Amino acid sequence: MNLIIEQGNTATKVAIFENGHLKTSFIYDDFNVSDIAFLFLNYDLKYGIMSTVTGTNQETSSFLESRLNYFILLDEKVPLPIKVQYQTPETLGKDRLAAAVGAHYLEPGKDILVIDAGTAITYELIEATGVYLGGNISPGMTTRFKSLNYYTKKLPLVKETRMIPPIGNNTETAIQAGVVYGICYEMDGYINDLHLKYPNLLVFLTGGHTNYFAKRLKNIIFANINLVLIGLNRILEYNAENKESCSIWHSFSHPIGFAGPKQH
Repeated sequence: MNLIIEQGNTATKVAIFENGHLKTSFIYDDFNVSDIAFLFLNYDLKYGIMSTVTGTNQETSSFLESRLNYFILLDEKVPLPIKVQYQTPETLGKDRLAAAVGAHYLEPGKDILVIDAGTAITYELIEATGVYLGGNISPGMTTRFKSLNYYTKKLPLVKETRMIPPIGNNTETAIQAGVVYGICYEMDGYINDLHLKYPNLLVFLTGGHTNYFAKRLKNIIFANINLVLIGLNRILEYNAENKESCSIWHSFSHPIGFAGPKQH
């Protein structure tokens, strides 16, 4: 079984995959080693990967390295099953990268736009050849609500609601409609423009606000809230497969020097 950890800006997702399928998952607002230690008592975990946008947690990394046969802390040096043309890979968000890998894994040989609606809204473009061209970043829905409240003297802090009029009839609904429909127009605009160059473009929507926007977009999309986790699992398996292939070759070539995986 594979242990997948995605540490984002507002929460940490922990998932367990078995034979390429998501078995179970957990979400933590405050994450530490004790949150995952119990998993080793209930699951036969062998491989693991951790992606973080908040900085490396050495305690967690050391714990996972000691308990797993094979562990990856995702950074720009980790080999990937796609080709990345981003000019500054060291600054590329690991969640963005994993989402691109996940989409290409689910729909290989297709031109894909991935939209991740979370704290920030990100747009990632992957060509059918498996080349990740890059993407764009804009403020997410909650971030826009907070910004309007913080940078003005009179505008209140509002939250998303299920029903929003197309035109606000008071200050609260004016903010809600402006932010929500503004995001929808932004997303649909990207999709429509990219369809001109990629007529068969597939669109994946993921992130914390996936379900909120999925029903509001005019274009046909694939909603998958676990896309980043799927991508991280694919990166882990890709590297584990390559490691095992190299280890098998190494064992035949140099049988005395082959150490094999860690024993627990």
